Amino acid sequence: MTDAATPETRYEPVVGWPALPHGMSFREATSVGYGPDGRVDVFNRGQWPMMVFDTAGNLLDAWGAGEFVRPHGIAFDAEGNLFLTDVGLHTVQKRTPDGRLLMQIGEAHVPAAPHSGVPFNQPTQVAIHPRTGELFVSDGYVNSSIHHFTADGRLINSWGEPGDGPGQFSLPHAVCFVGDDRLLVADRENFRLQLFTLDGEFVAQRHMHKPQALFAGRGDDTNIYVAEGRSVPLMEAAMRLGRRVVILDRDLNEVTRLGNDTGGEMPDQFISPHGIAVDDEGAVYVAEVSYTALGSRLSVPAEVVSLRKWRRTDGGGTAEGGIAAKALPGYLAGVRLDGPGAAPPRATAGE
Repeated sequence: MTDAATPETRYEPVVGWPALPHGMSFREATSVGYGPDGRVDVFNRGQWPMMVFDTAGNLLDAWGAGEFVRPHGIAFDAEGNLFLTDVGLHTVQKRTPDGRLLMQIGEAHVPAAPHSGVPFNQPTQVAIHPRTGELFVSDGYVNSSIHHFTADGRLINSWGEPGDGPGQFSLPHAVCFVGDDRLLVADRENFRLQLFTLDGEFVAQRHMHKPQALFAGRGDDTNIYVAEGRSVPLMEAAMRLGRRVVILDRDLNEVTRLGNDTGGEMPDQFISPHGIAVDDEGAVYVAEVSYTALGSRLSVPAEVVSLRKWRRTDGGGTAEGGIAAKALPGYLAGVRLDGPGAAPPRATAGE
């Protein structure tokens, strides 16, 4: 595993990753995970809800057709089992790496009363405690709660209510651990992160621009990776508002960031980052709800870029799995630069 990023750490986009076979489509990749087996799992809203790749971008497996309604979040336990949230089913499912269902929390298609604090109404993400295997679930689009479960799915505790004060939420969208005794929550529509003890006691908060996804580094990587979503419609064409990945230390101080100052489909831009994972080499994978944010709003609706890989680098070299250098000019010439919120890339300060 890699060590923590510093302000001097550099990343570069791997253009054209992954090698998606002809005829297959993400529609939009809502979340991405890097499992203990070294594979990259992409939960998406296309015909094959789970697509599995190696780090070079080659397709290894696909499953889940017809089994999900609206895929949302993905997480792994230490054994490599997947925990999947589906905001259409109102469930959390535990599955094996090849898709076999092991456990389900919540009754499919039966949501709890809005903002009742009862699991679930469109749950968004799961964090699995690294020592106990206990589950913490952010819930969600029509609830304002965090739920704490045993490893076998029994409810221990819930906290949260609508509002903008400490311990209140406006769409708790993602969760991750900071060490093994703090839980970080992406309080998306309050534009902040909130840090809690595992019993739900408020510790601290930090302003972020629409934080949509969180990932806690493993081993020597003590960073917290935050994916910030797109701006509100009136500000979509503005620079430096979301559409980026911000890397924090465990005190929630910014270390560095990925992404250009504007949104779009160019390799160094983002549209609406929604899921994030980091592999053992420090490469960052970002899933985007780009059909919702951009593709569906084009004059002729179309799928747009929704999955990206940025490799960690000290400069130079060729990124594994990317488009060959000879093909880059032709690829870039055809990238869409129109549509709501899209803009040509601009040089980032210092580069």
